[in-house]
Amino acid sequence: MTPPKEGFRSGFVALIGRPNTGKSTLVNAFVGRKVAIVSDKPQTTRRGVRAVLSTDDHQIVFTDTPGFHKPRTLLGSRLNDLVGEATQGVDAVVQVVDAHAGVGRGDVFVFERQLRDFAGPKICAVNKLDALRNREEVPQLQKAAALGDWDEVVPVSAKTGRGVAVLLDLLVDLLPEGPAYYPADTVTDQPLEDRLAEIVREKALAVTRQEVPHSIAVVVEELEDSDTLTKIHASLIVERDSQKGIVIGKGGETLKAIGSRARQEIERVLGHQVFLDLHVKVLKEWQRDPKALQRLGF
Repeated sequence: MTPPKEGFRSGFVALIGRPNTGKSTLVNAFVGRKVAIVSDKPQTTRRGVRAVLSTDDHQIVFTDTPGFHKPRTLLGSRLNDLVGEATQGVDAVVQVVDAHAGVGRGDVFVFERQLRDFAGPKICAVNKLDALRNREEVPQLQKAAALGDWDEVVPVSAKTGRGVAVLLDLLVDLLPEGPAYYPADTVTDQPLEDRLAEIVREKALAVTRQEVPHSIAVVVEELEDSDTLTKIHASLIVERDSQKGIVIGKGGETLKAIGSRARQEIERVLGHQVFLDLHVKVLKEWQRDPKALQRLGF
């Protein structure tokens, strides 16, 4: 931990919300680069991803959380537990709501279960305003304001950047003076294997059909990392043989597309050539199996 300089502010901020409100996109917008994977599928985020923003005057550690929801599987329950853990001991919490889908009962559920008893600053980020017409904004902002006792309600578009700087300035002002918790060049504390696995899963979510995404997990089985070539052997885990066929695709075309997209992004992240070897495995009903969840790191 770096000793604080006079006036330096630092702290931890958790982002919470129902599924698919744009929390990960907002975290990436805060730090100015992609740290959390993004897709239009609910429950894309499955781990508490920390992203670090450092400047000469402050350091904010953001925690991106899974969408809080009424769980239907053991995995869903454990993801909800992650949200609760993420809000403990932080300096501020931002609840992200989706103005395009409409602020509603799901957002009330999140506030009541996760934020009502939080003693620190609470901010509501009303996201996806880029998808609304001007006259549609005010009703959504009013509904967001009525959700709870907020310190601020901030209209934003994580996609276009609108309002992100305003929200960031508000958060900095709420932070206490303190030390930098991470070196200035740190952007995330995710282990490399987790980052690589998440990139592969993001591409699988983008390529596969609607019935598969929730059932996909990715595990990096072997990693050989060097300055010029990284070799990655990873497995895509699904729950049924029919899903395995979908992920592989006719003649292996779907799996090839996933691998090609993932390899290109991983090469951008690592800055050198990547050899990516993907296989698909079936782990029956893994989302409901405690032993399987433990094996997969949940």
